[in-house]
Amino acid sequence: MSMDRHPEYQYLDLCKDILDNGADKTLFFNDVVLKEYKKKGQEPPFIRSVFGRQMRFDLGKDFPLLTTKKTFWRGIVTELLWFLSGSSNIKPLLGENNHIWDEWAWKHYQMWSDKKEFATQAEFIQKLTELPADDPFVLKYGDLITIYGRMWRRWPAKDGREIDQLAWVIEGLKSKPDRKSYVVSAWNPDFIYEMASEGQKSHVPPFCHTMFQFQVANGKLNLGLYQRSADLFLGVPFNIASYSLLLLMVSHVTKIPPGEFVHTFGDVHIYSNHFDQVKEQMTREPFPFPTVRLNPAVTDIDDFTQSDITLEDYQSHPSLKADIATIGGFSDGKMAGKPGV
Repeated sequence: MSMDRHPEYQYLDLCKDILDNGADKTLFFNDVVLKEYKKKGQEPPFIRSVFGRQMRFDLGKDFPLLTTKKTFWRGIVTELLWFLSGSSNIKPLLGENNHIWDEWAWKHYQMWSDKKEFATQAEFIQKLTELPADDPFVLKYGDLITIYGRMWRRWPAKDGREIDQLAWVIEGLKSKPDRKSYVVSAWNPDFIYEMASEGQKSHVPPFCHTMFQFQVANGKLNLGLYQRSADLFLGVPFNIASYSLLLLMVSHVTKIPPGEFVHTFGDVHIYSNHFDQVKEQMTREPFPFPTVRLNPAVTDIDDFTQSDITLEDYQSHPSLKADIATIGGFSDGKMAGKPGV
């Protein structure tokens, strides 16, 4: 990529790469999901994917919030703050009117509840929203069990401890910035598919963002993410912005200037019901990237709030709407998960 080419073209080029060169793959759905598609008179989507790609963004220059379609910035911020809190319950997200993870809680309720008192996801979520956080119903059905924040901040150790991986990384960067071991992993086999132990099984897909690593070079802090499975149209714009914001926040509290966010993909794909929207997005010319500013008074990663994070000079093309593929979970002990899982 030439130095004067807008960095967003990395994303647009990857869209073209997948459409032109990707392999078409069928997806896993359980019976509950297949019935939903049949009820709507729809065929389940497939994915077109490539394997092993990478994008790089220099956070010392600007902030890579994609401009060829409007991106849900408030959702990005509130979700990341929820991850950083270590919570696995969606109740705090509902308090912020963020409904990104609603469907997973609804799926747990459908599969685990004997009462089935709610006919729709909207009714179920409204109940979770209205009840207090310590209500037994919220504690049971609002809990996703396996979620990034829990693994980052409360990794369950075999001796009963909960390990705060991110806190360990931040303290290490402050005292020994040149070490190469500052990795945070979300991939825990004890929570995944048939490997999961009783009480840890979940219908949430197993950690698409498998691990990330901080590294310091030439006085700057870099962050690399390995993403094993990536929904290019709906998910990746979110992922780029979320981990770029995480890099800025850790840079801020460690006082190490930000360097690059390096995004490495395993299986990166486009859903068949997103092809038209992707083709439209590829015709659009990027605007200059915006800037993100953090409150200089914040010194601890756990003290950030929405008001401490300011997006400036964001200009974008209109949003492009697309359906999220309805997703499954476990069925009779077999894998049946989020498309691309």
